[in-house]
Amino acid sequence: MKAINTQISVAPQIRPEDLAEIAQQGFRSIICNRPDGEGADQPVFEEIEAAAKKLGLEARYLPIVAGKVSDQDADDFGALMDSLPKPILAYCRTGTRSATLWSLSQAEKQPLADILTQTKSAGYDMAGVVRRIANGGRTPTETAEDARFDIVIVGGGAAGISVASSLLARKSDLEIAIIDPADVHYYQPGWTMVGGGIFEAADTAKTMGSLIPKGVHWIKSAVAAFEPKDNAVILDGCRVVKYGRLVVCPGLKLDWHKVDGLVDTLGKNGVTSNYRYDLAPYTWQLVQEMAHGKALFTQPPMPIKCAGAPQKAMYLSADHWFKTARLGHIDIQFMNAGGVLFGVKDYVPALMDYVKRYGVDLNFFHNLVAIDGPAKKAVFEVKEPEKDARTVEVDFDMIHVTPPQTAPDFIRVSPLADAAGWVDVDQTTLRHKSFDNIWSLGDVMNAPNAKTAAAARKQAPVVAENIVSDIGGHSATAQYDGYGSCPLTVERGKIVLAEFGYGGTLLPSFPRWLVDGTRPTRTAWLLKERILPPVYWRAMLRGKEWMAKPEKISAA
Repeated sequence: MKAINTQISVAPQIRPEDLAEIAQQGFRSIICNRPDGEGADQPVFEEIEAAAKKLGLEARYLPIVAGKVSDQDADDFGALMDSLPKPILAYCRTGTRSATLWSLSQAEKQPLADILTQTKSAGYDMAGVVRRIANGGRTPTETAEDARFDIVIVGGGAAGISVASSLLARKSDLEIAIIDPADVHYYQPGWTMVGGGIFEAADTAKTMGSLIPKGVHWIKSAVAAFEPKDNAVILDGCRVVKYGRLVVCPGLKLDWHKVDGLVDTLGKNGVTSNYRYDLAPYTWQLVQEMAHGKALFTQPPMPIKCAGAPQKAMYLSADHWFKTARLGHIDIQFMNAGGVLFGVKDYVPALMDYVKRYGVDLNFFHNLVAIDGPAKKAVFEVKEPEKDARTVEVDFDMIHVTPPQTAPDFIRVSPLADAAGWVDVDQTTLRHKSFDNIWSLGDVMNAPNAKTAAAARKQAPVVAENIVSDIGGHSATAQYDGYGSCPLTVERGKIVLAEFGYGGTLLPSFPRWLVDGTRPTRTAWLLKERILPPVYWRAMLRGKEWMAKPEKISAA
């Protein structure tokens, strides 16, 4: 928590368990400026509000999309400053949005120099905001203070750090910057294993600073907007970063609010999700405690991050109940908004064997639209082919929810996006279709591949190879074949290793005698449990392209 003055302090994301200390330090009000669902480890505002009320603190929700602070938002923040008991603690992802809102709210109340001095004392550079105020609210123009880099990478996740390392491995003299406000980097493929009691959550997290490649500049900020015609990225706080070439890979957004009532009950009432760092351990707790009743596992409409993850959670849970002689007392229902169990038909027979083994009822075209945690009821919209849409209400004792997923807000409204909101790229070269010096990879781009970490592992060398070729004045030399991998954990100790590319073409990495991906094997489990995590941390993120060398574009 950083004090701007005696009335207002700002902070990065807080958690419900922090509220007791916040109250002890004398704060009387909380303002949340971070929209729910922005981060994978983020508690929703209702959790913060409930904890605040228990301690007698006022709590208000004024969510601001990163970089989209309007004059009205500043007025609303100023109104809260006037009405709420003080001192006030405002928070967002890093504190920058809250500091920006305060600065703009004071534009007509304090001299600009005083605003700048107070925010600087709290550790926030609001020079861009002051320029905005001085310019009458207009977007700031380029100044001598604007940073410039050969390559700017938006996103410090698996895709961003991997492509930075792959670029440096090919051309070590590049000036590269990664823009990402997060303090922690997560190995998200491990959360399925956390929910199954195999991994500890803490083992899936490392500090961002420890993973940024040596020599790469880390700009710890959120992106507000893109100005591709000017080769510029506008940051939260209105700072400008210029680039020679841009790589866009911020991941996707988990839209928890799209399911009515979901945010009110996450992490309690038997409602869980392996799609959030702090909730995956609750999945395992529920699985261990459940002796009888009904367990629901949901899958929303595509696209989603790792389309196999919803049923991975189901299989590992069912396997535990099977091995503890409880399976016969538990009714397992898979509620899938789509019409098939898995999109690549070659893997369906092996998966169906486990569906039958665990006695799972498959409910296709069932999309979760509302949930009442205390009443333990879930509402699904059912849209079956050639039938009228209807809704059904289903009771549950435990429900694992896979949230609807979209491109991040700042991507959807940008000139980089296609009509659906995803970054518009050529699916082979991963170069933007309209802007020649922009590339994209990972979950945010619109190539028709599976959104998995394994896909990013193959995409990073392709992007790096093509950027270096472009710097040398040559056309693209590497191509991406749509590779994605989904290790389907059908039981503890066995995995169906689905590996495929564009159009569902099977793209196995190993000879069939070693790993037959169309059937469950212990070798694939060993790969998932023992080999892939160190490969992720020590190879993929460091530019060591083990089994990921890019395929060359044919001269023909």
